[in-house]
Amino acid sequence: MGRYILGRLLSTVPILIGVSALIFFLMNVVPGDPVAVMQKDFIDPDALERVRAEMHLDDPLPVRYARFLRDAAHGNLGYSYKLKRPVTGIIVAAFPNTLLLATAAALLSWIVGIPAGLISAVRPNSLADNALMGFSLTGVSMPTFWAALVLQYTFGVVLGVLPVAGFGSWKHLILPAVVLGWGASGSIARLTRSSVLEVMRLDYIRTARAKGLGERGVVRVHALKNSLLPVITIMAIQVSSLLSGAIVTESVFGIPGIGRLAITAINNRDMPLLQGTALFGTILVILGNITADVLYAALDPRIKYVKD
Repeated sequence: MGRYILGRLLSTVPILIGVSALIFFLMNVVPGDPVAVMQKDFIDPDALERVRAEMHLDDPLPVRYARFLRDAAHGNLGYSYKLKRPVTGIIVAAFPNTLLLATAAALLSWIVGIPAGLISAVRPNSLADNALMGFSLTGVSMPTFWAALVLQYTFGVVLGVLPVAGFGSWKHLILPAVVLGWGASGSIARLTRSSVLEVMRLDYIRTARAKGLGERGVVRVHALKNSLLPVITIMAIQVSSLLSGAIVTESVFGIPGIGRLAITAINNRDMPLLQGTALFGTILVILGNITADVLYAALDPRIKYVKD
């Protein structure tokens, strides 16, 4: 297992290089001059050229990319054009906010999604099944920004019980966690339902019933554990996706996290900051996939990762 994890970690190196190259070259073909954006109304051509030379933006593109890779290997992701600070420090400062939001959303999705899927599987085609799956489908299909606006208007404007923006207390965490966790809980509920239904048709479930074990015991002892294997896999992947993909939620609710940094970087053509957030998100997704594989093998002894 150790060699497998090490191999997976080493295989991420070309992925990170490919992502960084894609972001780097795309940002350099998009119309607009980051130096002009930084200087705003100050458009003296000589001054712009001098600043561009000081930032090495007049070097050939391959040279600048090689310099970026060299610095990134040492933990230096560059200097933000807009915020005037090292990108690594900006990401480290913003990550705890994103981590708190993603953790709350993930816990909410698990607490709601797994029981909802289990109830639907135990009572297929019932009123409870249709209601829960309808709620799950709404969460999966509803755009994040629309769900955020509806909840902000309902609980912030009409009822006035929760803040609609900001990030300072546990009350500020409720609405964004619900918005971010609603879609995730819908995916988990639907996957749990289909997985449990599939397991309930297997021979050993019929054998357990034939031995006189009650339906609750059949579901709890035999069906639930085996049916949760694919669910746990998607849960691990969802955590990394929530950490790296909370762009809309953080923007709507004004949360100073990684997603909001990415929006700031895009609006200001802040290439170092955008490259840093993109690489950081890629690393989180890769780690989530590796964690899912390890958990799958730990829960199912039939799975062994061996070197061919």
